[in-house]
Amino acid sequence: MRKQKNKNKILEKQNTMKTYSLEELTDRYIGKPNTPERIEFKNELRLDLLGDAIRQARKSRNLTQEELGKLIGVQKSQISKLERNSKNVTIETILKVFKALKTKIKFSIEPADSDFSAI
Repeated sequence: MRKQKNKNKILEKQNTMKTYSLEELTDRYIGKPNTPERIEFKNELRLDLLGDAIRQARKSRNLTQEELGKLIGVQKSQISKLERNSKNVTIETILKVFKALKTKIKFSIEPADSDFSAI
């Protein structure tokens, strides 16, 4: 009888737990929008996506990191760093990689605020 009461209390607690959106958790643990911490976090996520895109494109072409490196004139370690989201990468290198992989890429540049006016 006592075990059942404890079990019911646990279930009641679980049913009353507050849920949070991803945005709320990001605000709380990373930082509010437009803070330096939040901007850095978003940039790191973008680098993760770029690294994953390079890896997927390379694998879809059945190339090893070494083979891709030879195509663009860099060592295998450089390709590995790209795929692991190294922060020290130039746009030129990224463009060479995607060109060697015969993959189209698109960059989108947008002003961060709506008050932006062309000069």
